[in-house]
Amino acid sequence: MSADHSVDELIAVCISRQVVDGEVLAQGINTPLVMAGFILAQCTHAPNVRFASAIGQSMCREWGALGVGRVEDLWLGKAQMHVGFVSAAADLLPKYNPKEFFRPAQVDVYGNFNNVAIKRPRMRLPGTGGIPDVTPTSEHIYLYVPRHSRVVFVEAVDFVSGMGHAPQRQHGSGPRYLVSDLGEFDWHEGRMRLIRHFPGVTVEHIQKKTGFALDIAPDVSETPLPSSEELRLLREDIDPLGVRRLETLGGSARKDLLRQILAAEGAL
Repeated sequence: MSADHSVDELIAVCISRQVVDGEVLAQGINTPLVMAGFILAQCTHAPNVRFASAIGQSMCREWGALGVGRVEDLWLGKAQMHVGFVSAAADLLPKYNPKEFFRPAQVDVYGNFNNVAIKRPRMRLPGTGGIPDVTPTSEHIYLYVPRHSRVVFVEAVDFVSGMGHAPQRQHGSGPRYLVSDLGEFDWHEGRMRLIRHFPGVTVEHIQKKTGFALDIAPDVSETPLPSSEELRLLREDIDPLGVRRLETLGGSARKDLLRQILAAEGAL
């Protein structure tokens, strides 16, 4: 990876590149990498997007910088409207058909994904939220995996909370795109396919880190690097505290960064 940018910044830029001007973008509760990418898109090529935010179940046109201890302060005051969770899931989301990036704990070659539990070792996951309601019908399901491994990319998921591509599927279209810390993927003819690899990452390494046989696009290429302006926006305006990095770190490194962010916000 180039010393000029970090992997979290490249993931955020890849997410930004998937945004089309005028779309409604669904913001999760704790998905700073996605939100960094969405805001970056509005600051660059998609000024007319709106954010359907899980923070306060609100619809926002303006954005707030990323935060942890004060994130509600930064977003709730910008809302154009607030609705309850049931209304958001049953009325708002189907009407606006937003684009949303989900982070799966497990995903298979067909794009079925799991956020419920892992059987061995037994582990309860955060849960599904509205994923089972959205994925049977939406055509705007996107995925991201900050740490690519055979633990995440598996032959068969333990539970299906998000629907993928399958012959019996009657609605929706399955995930359209996935970005990890190794590369970018689509689902050509219903199977996960590598379309671009990150700089310095080989196709062979990505296959080794994936628990099923990957299809490889015939024109597979290297992911274009972030521009200097994209990096400036991420570092200075959108996420000066580095909240997005929390998703790529684990263990003590993640705890240390979290403490630094909270201290900078005056939230400790």
